[in-house]
Amino acid sequence: MAACRPEAPGCEEQAWLESARAFIQETLCPPGKEPNIQLTQLVIDHVKTIWSSQGRNQGFTLPLSYSFVSVKDLRTHQHLPCCSHLSWSSTEYQTWAEEAGPRGVPLPRERLLLLGTLTDLSGDLEQEARSGSLYIRDNTGTLGCELIDLDLSWLGHLFIFPSWSYLPATVKPSGEGHLELWGVPVPVFPLTISPGPLTPIPVLYPETASRLLRHRSKLRSVQPNLAGKLVRLSALVKSRKQAYFVLSLGGSSPGDSCVPVIVQVPAQLVWHRALWPGRAYVLTELRVSKLHGHRYLIWMTSPSQLLPLKPECVQELELGLDGPPVEADPQPLPMPSNPQDKKGPEGLVRDSRLLSYTGKVTGVLNQPAGFYELDGQLGLCLAYQQSHGLRRVMRRGVCLELQDVHLLQSLGGGLRRPVLASCLRGAVLLRRFSCQMPETQSSHRAQGASLYEQLVWEHQLGLPLYLWATTALTDLACKLCPHVLRHHQFLQHSSPGNPSLGLQILAPTLEVLVPPTFPRRNTHSEILEEPHHCPLQKYAQLQTPCSFPTLAALKEEGKCKAWASFNPKTLLPLPEASHLPSYQLNQRLAWSWLCLLPSAFHPAPVLLGVLVPSSRKGYLRLQDRTGFLHCLLLAKPSQPTDPGLIGCLVRVERFQLVIERNVRSNFPSWKELGMTGFIQKQEARVYVQFLLADALILTVPRPLLHSASSSAAPQTEPSPSEGPHLGQSRLFLLSHKEALMKRNFCAPPGASSKVAMPTLGFHVLGSWLGGTQRKEGTGWGPPEATEDENSEQKVLLIFLGSSVRWFEFLHPGRVYRLVASGPPTPALFKGGDSPCISQRPLELAGCASCLTVQDEWTLELESSQDVPEVLGTHRALPESSLTDLLSDSFTDSLVSFSAEILSHLRMRPGSTGAVRRCAKLTVALETADCEFPPHLDIYIEDPHLPPPLGLLPGARVYFSQLEKRVSRSRNVYCCFRSSTYVQVLSFPPDTTISAPLPHIYLAELLQGDKAPFRATASCHVVSVFSLQLLWVCAHCTSLCLQGRCTRQNPTCSIQTPISQASIRLLVEDGTAEAVVTCRNHQVAAALGLCPSEWASLLEFVQGPGKVALQFTGPGAQLESSAKTDEPLALFLWTLCASASVLRPVVLSFELERKPSKIIPSEPPRLHRFQCGELPFLTRVHPRIRLSCLSLQEPQHPSDLGALVSSC
Repeated sequence: MAACRPEAPGCEEQAWLESARAFIQETLCPPGKEPNIQLTQLVIDHVKTIWSSQGRNQGFTLPLSYSFVSVKDLRTHQHLPCCSHLSWSSTEYQTWAEEAGPRGVPLPRERLLLLGTLTDLSGDLEQEARSGSLYIRDNTGTLGCELIDLDLSWLGHLFIFPSWSYLPATVKPSGEGHLELWGVPVPVFPLTISPGPLTPIPVLYPETASRLLRHRSKLRSVQPNLAGKLVRLSALVKSRKQAYFVLSLGGSSPGDSCVPVIVQVPAQLVWHRALWPGRAYVLTELRVSKLHGHRYLIWMTSPSQLLPLKPECVQELELGLDGPPVEADPQPLPMPSNPQDKKGPEGLVRDSRLLSYTGKVTGVLNQPAGFYELDGQLGLCLAYQQSHGLRRVMRRGVCLELQDVHLLQSLGGGLRRPVLASCLRGAVLLRRFSCQMPETQSSHRAQGASLYEQLVWEHQLGLPLYLWATTALTDLACKLCPHVLRHHQFLQHSSPGNPSLGLQILAPTLEVLVPPTFPRRNTHSEILEEPHHCPLQKYAQLQTPCSFPTLAALKEEGKCKAWASFNPKTLLPLPEASHLPSYQLNQRLAWSWLCLLPSAFHPAPVLLGVLVPSSRKGYLRLQDRTGFLHCLLLAKPSQPTDPGLIGCLVRVERFQLVIERNVRSNFPSWKELGMTGFIQKQEARVYVQFLLADALILTVPRPLLHSASSSAAPQTEPSPSEGPHLGQSRLFLLSHKEALMKRNFCAPPGASSKVAMPTLGFHVLGSWLGGTQRKEGTGWGPPEATEDENSEQKVLLIFLGSSVRWFEFLHPGRVYRLVASGPPTPALFKGGDSPCISQRPLELAGCASCLTVQDEWTLELESSQDVPEVLGTHRALPESSLTDLLSDSFTDSLVSFSAEILSHLRMRPGSTGAVRRCAKLTVALETADCEFPPHLDIYIEDPHLPPPLGLLPGARVYFSQLEKRVSRSRNVYCCFRSSTYVQVLSFPPDTTISAPLPHIYLAELLQGDKAPFRATASCHVVSVFSLQLLWVCAHCTSLCLQGRCTRQNPTCSIQTPISQASIRLLVEDGTAEAVVTCRNHQVAAALGLCPSEWASLLEFVQGPGKVALQFTGPGAQLESSAKTDEPLALFLWTLCASASVLRPVVLSFELERKPSKIIPSEPPRLHRFQCGELPFLTRVHPRIRLSCLSLQEPQHPSDLGALVSSC
């Protein structure tokens, strides 16, 4: 440091100069050559000049804080966006950075010096490829760049770039960063300015050039120069064969004719960056060509030049075109029909408007899809152009000039803003770069550009449908990535051998909305044809076809709809609810359900998720990034649920979203049903059920599958990278599956002395089919010999712990393969005395061995056709006969049957005598020999609660090995046991249509099992047997006098009386007699009272609290504190004996005894009749006992039925 002389440059400047010389020699000079002193000095001089231009260099002649950077260093080491402005002071940079606004982040400033040659040649010098792109090149490589106003004379020259910004690749590792060149670059060597022509250039103006195309004889000997103002510039079109663009030159007046010129010479494609609409140019040495598919000629460049038009340097060429043209004006070709013109109804197809627009990008909505926001209120879609170079520049703050852009409004599909979209005819011109940092985009927003291009160029989607599809793909990526696939794999380009998973999900919807055949997009016609026609010209408002909500969102919306529709007054309508005591009210509200179809949502949701089994509950469930949704699959009888579906992506359009509502409430009476404060707790169980035939199953490549939770099952096949396949397996035929429930298992020897808790598990009874087989290549070897091959080898398989995930895949009558991966272990599947279960159940089941299925073992469904031992096996589900079900014989107390669920009721301890909480199902048995199926009650108690999925009213279910019981009142009912197996056969119908009750004669009820349980009959009320009216306490059902509960010790704290009533009538229809019991509000109809009269009658009864009349003869006895001659008793006696009660009626009823009641048949009895003086003795059937469902007046004489004919 002390050796430095004061007059010499400072040590820092000297070091900077040495570094600059070394950099220039390495990056700009040819390798192996001597240092170019002149080049080095010129570069340093220019840097000094630029540096000093800011006026605030603090006395330094060199920018010591700046360092030179090569192309390679930028690409390798600069991982964050940055900018460099050598000629700017700090104040100027701060002013520039403030343009980012409060929401934007300005590009950070780096002090770097960039040198390089500006060229349109890519890095591959062998091919000398030119595609119209710009690059900066030095000895270390090339880097793409963007320049707003290009001078063609700059190409091939070395420049210093004083102001620039660098943006690294957003998609790695395939993407590349790029440079944005601000301002005018400084040439290192002076540019050669070509002198003007010595003589004026002969030119044709557009009108003459247009006429010349119709005189073929003149065209053979001329290659004219064309002069005019640039009035239109098309997009740069790139195809596999060639790249080109079309420019149109016209006159100075707007009404002058214009002439299109095709530019497709590779070296001339860069002109597209230098052309500005509104400026005048000269194109030299044009030739005439005829395009494929067109009937007329067009101008085309040859080795032409693009020159600025200077009037003093040109002279119009006279060709003498006064004669008639050889060809007439070209007629436009027939317009190809847009495939989406036919989609909208008549009058809804609209025409877009062509216009020019200048605006600023204010948002990046979907970068790969080419969708942006302009000026905060417009959308901009660049997908219909191949504007890859422009898209990498696009971010907030970029200013654009749009030429011949389409304006589309009211697109639909969830998009509310108008959209500007540019086709190939228009140009999108960059007018200003942005000073802002690019927004950080998630992985799914930076992928999929090639897939989006397919939607436009191969599938020919119109703009409304395209924007919906891109939004749907974005939503799908949010749902599935990265747990199912990586983003770039999900949004990859689709090819015949490698279809895109995202496109497969959209395919069913797109097939409906897009016709299978459509014309290919003709790029030449789109640019040149008049009148203009392109995919953006006509459009129809899109009704959003569907949505792909996350499972968590669908689950939450289903819950919201379920609780929004939960209304106790609707579930318990009046007048029925007004007569129910408190415990019955709350019991009826304890469980309810809601089934939502896709049509209940807008737009209709499509269910999408990965199918995984739960090792905690045994259910199947669909899963995505946001959560899971339990599901119930229903396969065809010949197509059971295959364990191979685990890990597959399931797409379903037709499904039922079921919400089971569980409510704990303490409503005192019906009057408080509108008060939500009496609801103590509410829970919902949400699941979805669908047919496997309605689902689209998409296989996800195993190596790409990522488990989103520990419940996902191990894969059945290891990936190829795991090495050779090792393992062993054994086939078994499943004969019975027991219930999935918490069970007590014996602790193995040596286990902890701690009390074992019940463990979730289930048992399977089956038979081994052959011995153990070992893995051989991709198949299984021959089975090993066993000791007792000739006898049936029954085995009890125990599934507990994580292995309960296989519960939904196991079905009786099917053959499965139990697979254990890893090195073979002798006698692995032999089994024996399991420590988990006692020996007694094994002896009862006739099993010789018991085997506990390990967590890591897997199951595979085998085709029964491949197993000769089971070809003759009968697969029908075993069912008990109706005689066995409804008899008092207990030779077989375990019964099996198929039935339709009629009702589902939850009961809590203390309600209607229930000791434990339970669920009660009322089912209608399915019998082939009975027209009217009998009804049966099934009770489900702990530990079988909550019940299995799908036990809903309207569903058909197969119940296996229920325990049959007979109550003290001789009713047959069934209960769930550990051996019970339940299989849903069909879901409740989407629309419930209540079938009318059959209209019968009463005598038909004497036919035993063939009689319907519920029916309608036209009959006549003969007499009244009894009538009872009373008021009871809604809380304790004790009698109420004067509206107060009479219970003592302790007294009732809730004083809410409710009315109850009953009447017993004798009716006949000429074929038989029946005793009908009517209750509560049905009594008013039986007495023929209107609502106001009935309410007044109940008010009179409230005083004594109870009025009971027994009609044993001509008089009535009063059973209350009142006397027999009181007006109320006399009124009721008179009313019951009047024609207002004893009248023809239409009676809807059900049998008072259940069809499951075991009652010995009673023979007809002898009865004496007196007709005048003559007695008659005849046999009479016993009176039928019925419960009234409704009682109505006959609407037509024919409704009287047999009653009329018997009179």
